[in-house]
Parts: sequence; structure tokens; C-alpha cells
Amino acid sequence: MTNSEPTADARPSPAGAPPPPHPDAVPLYGPRYRENPAELTRELRRTHGPVVPVLLEGDVFAWLVIGYRELHQLLSDPQLFARDSRIWNQWPNIPPDWPLMAFIAYQPSVLFGEGPDHQRRVDAVSDALGGVDQFELRARCEEIADALIDGFAGSGEAELMTQYVRSIPVMTIAGIMGISTSEIEGVAQDAIAALDGGEGSQEAYGRVAAAMQRLMAAKRAEPGADVTSRMLAHPAALTDEELAQDLLLVAIGGQEATAFWIGNTLHLMLTDDRFSLTLSGGRQSVGQALNEVLWENVPLQNSLGRWATRDTQLGGRHIQAGDGLILGLAGANADPYVRGASPGGPPANNAHLSFAHGSHGCPHPAPEIAEVIARTAVEVLLDRIPDVILAVPAEELVWRPSFQMRGLLSLPVKFSPVPATRS
Repeated sequence: MTNSEPTADARPSPAGAPPPPHPDAVPLYGPRYRENPAELTRELRRTHGPVVPVLLEGDVFAWLVIGYRELHQLLSDPQLFARDSRIWNQWPNIPPDWPLMAFIAYQPSVLFGEGPDHQRRVDAVSDALGGVDQFELRARCEEIADALIDGFAGSGEAELMTQYVRSIPVMTIAGIMGISTSEIEGVAQDAIAALDGGEGSQEAYGRVAAAMQRLMAAKRAEPGADVTSRMLAHPAALTDEELAQDLLLVAIGGQEATAFWIGNTLHLMLTDDRFSLTLSGGRQSVGQALNEVLWENVPLQNSLGRWATRDTQLGGRHIQAGDGLILGLAGANADPYVRGASPGGPPANNAHLSFAHGSHGCPHPAPEIAEVIARTAVEVLLDRIPDVILAVPAEELVWRPSFQMRGLLSLPVKFSPVPATRS
């Protein structure tokens, strides 16, 4: 993501007026989506089928793809459904201060690339991440988790989202990127502020970008066993601009989704009686809970987006050239087509589309790294504080007001005070 202002390149002015919205388009914003997105998705499927005409904020038209087969088809055909947002036929309707601009405005990163050049950059990111030793990663996560828990262990209460959940992914990723110990805390705080999108978020994003420039210079001078050094030395020979963009994506791209994976898993284990034994007895169902969240309450619910390169059909809908399509990841995971074989609960396999699919799916081995971070964060908390319970009724918990991300704004808990691991 980026919080920078769109450039002229990012916001082209196609000839002619954009097509009008579908007459049955459904607003994809407002309190109804925040309160119960799963129920709204079921209603949309019953009423509109696997491809739903929707309105984004500002009543901007797009298609929401919630059918599993249809989404798989979309993700598997980058030539027909491109990632380059500059072909969008709605640009004449988009004001410069549109709230979703940061997610759609074109930028020269691996996120918006196409074809062989895109694959070259994906290979560099994937190979660099592939060099991460997952045993060392787990040890580092445990160290971070223990240090964070030490900060509130003796008080008997905590607000886990701010005091624990959101810090672990960004601090861990900063470490494997080779960011110096003295800078990790500052970069972590700026990354969280940039992802929040509130006041000061653009300044925070700029500071993270500046930190990536310093990191590149430091690793050119003194390479190490880290992601940044491996990307600098990769045969893909990325330019400085490509490196800066793609390092920034590695630094920030998966932080929020991983944090909400941790938070949503803790929420499930604290509110579902099936996991009560795990809270008092250790780790036996953590993997089950992590997998269930990816099926039932995935952090990245909907993703912007893809754009049709020509007129086509999808799920019985006529899609016009330049139409925008939203990846309905949560909706596809809940599709009866894929869920019909497991009526008693979520499937035990990994056939979900929570990490997307195809050439623009989450690059290998990023999902495995995210799982190590998420699993370790949950397990260490339960090991240290086995009697943790919610400090408020579950119905009072507030979810983030976003149709894209599903995560709690706060997760207050209480427990019996425990000693810190360090004196």
C-alpha cells in the first residue's frame, strides 16, 4: 500500500464517460458491513449470485467476486484480469482525495506489475524470503513475544491489540530484513501508524520509506544474512527504484493481515467453548484455530483489485473492458461450492483463497513466515498466561470499520498476574 498522492500516471483520463453503475449495485460500506460481513455476504450470494454489482465509497461502481470458482478463474488469468489500475474506466469519477486511493493508485512496485518483469521481481522477493531460517524466526518471535508480555504480565490486565498483537509482526519482519536494533522500534511504530491511515499516516509512511533507503545503503556497504542483502545481490538485478518499492512492500505489506490473523485467532479461542481446554492446557488446538480463522474470519476480507482488459463474462455477468473487480476472499471461502463437503465446520485443508492465488498471490514463502509469526504469538501468550479471559462481554468488542480488513480495534483481557521472564 501507499499513502502518497496519486500522480498523473496513476490517474489517467480515459476518453469518454465511464459506464453507469449497475441498477442493482449494493453499497459496500457503512455500519451494516462492519457489524456482520458474513451475513451480508450470504445475502448478496442469495440475491446476486457469485459476482455482485457494488458501490465503493463515493458510490463508485465495481464488481465483487464472491464465488470460489469465479474468483479462482479471475486470479488464474492475469491477461484478462490485469493488476494495472491505470486501465480502470471509473477514473473520471474519482476525486484526488478519494479514501481508497492509496489502495488503487498505480505505483511501480511488484504489486502492480505484469508479465515477465513482474515475475522477475516476484522471484527476487520469494528467493530473499526463502532464505529465512524458520527455526531462527520462531526463536526471534518468542523473544519479542516474551518481551512484550513482560510489559503487562504483572498487572493482570492488558489491551492485547496495542500492547501485543500489532507489534509482533512488524518487529519480527524488521529483524529479518536486517534493520538495526536501534531502528526497529521506530520503524515498527511508523509502520503501524502508516497502516492505520489516520492523522500523520503519510508522514509515518515517508519515514518508513526513508528507513528503507538507509537500509539499502547500509546493506550495500555491509551485506548480511538478511532479506535486504539477498534482494540486493539477486540475479534479477533490481534497480534502486524497484528495490525501494519492493522492500517497502515487504516491510509493510503483510503486517496488518498477520496482526489481525493473530488477533482474530485469539478472539476465537477466547469466545468459543471448543477452545477452552487449550487456554488452560497449552497448544493443542492453536493450529486448528489459525486454520479456522483463514476460512471463517480471514483478516483480508476483500482486496482491490483487478481490471478487465476487454469485455468478457464472469459468473453470468457481462464485464466491460476497464471494469474494476474486487477479490471477495472471505466470500469465496464461504462459497457452498467449496464448503459443501464439510457442513460441520471449516475444512481442515488449505484450499482457502485467503492468500489469493496465481501470479499476484502472496509470494512463497510469505504465508509460511506469517504462520510461524502468528502461531508463535498465540502459543507464547497461552503458555505465559493460561487463564487469560476477556475483560468485557464479547458483544462489546468493536471491529475495524473497513470492508477490506477484518480485525478488532481492541481486545481487552484480564488474568492472574505472572512474573516477567527478565528481572
